[in-house]
Amino acid sequence: MEDQVLMTLEYWREYRTYFHLGQSWGIDESNAYRIIRKIEDLLVSSRAFTLPGKKKLPKSDYQIEVVVVDVTETPVERPKKTKTVLQWEKETAYT
Repeated sequence: MEDQVLMTLEYWREYRTYFHLGQSWGIDESNAYRIIRKIEDLLVSSRAFTLPGKKKLPKSDYQIEVVVVDVTETPVERPKKTKTVLQWEKETAYT
């Protein structure tokens, strides 16, 4: 049981794939998935690890005066469309 909890903690901390967790622990990918789901379900059913609902906001003693949002855009480099690329696209559209 301790190893299963440790595997679940590794999954949450490192967010590795089930395949890589299975390789590390010497089990199959599907078994890693089943173990992690089982531990998550046990923790949720214990009600010790629940999050507050969307309507319940934490009480605070201060007010927010300014909110800064960064909405800068980043240019994306795309290849130029040349005559050969356009011709290739036209030919592949009919096949």
